[in-house]
Amino acid sequence: MDQHSFIALLNEDLESEYRSIVQYAQHTATIKGAEYQSIIEELKVHLHQELDHATTLAGQIAFLGGIPSVSVPEIPSVPDGAAALRLDLDLEEAQLQRYRDRVQQAMELGLPDVAEALRPLLQQTQDHVMDLQGALGE
Repeated sequence: MDQHSFIALLNEDLESEYRSIVQYAQHTATIKGAEYQSIIEELKVHLHQELDHATTLAGQIAFLGGIPSVSVPEIPSVPDGAAALRLDLDLEEAQLQRYRDRVQQAMELGLPDVAEALRPLLQQTQDHVMDLQGALGE
């Protein structure tokens, strides 16, 4: 892999973060029911962290000479709170694997500073996965 390909992957990660931001914003506004109140508050925290993730990714892309993407992937509609949380978990699990890959790729490319910038995203995403698994009883 070369740096150009790595930047393209970081832009895909950035687009995934944009999706997370919009998806969490929608879900915190539309999930209803007393059983969801505590997770809704946690999702609001996730939403702000996703914005930080997007900002970090955009900064790293620019640092490497790329142009940060402004594309937001399509966000599926879901019928209820449980389906929304499942959609959120699926997205977070995919992002977790992407960040594991990205940290390793950065190291392989001789970009330890980029790997270090991505590690907090990896840790927070792992926390998001655990929060959502707990909310879904997994």
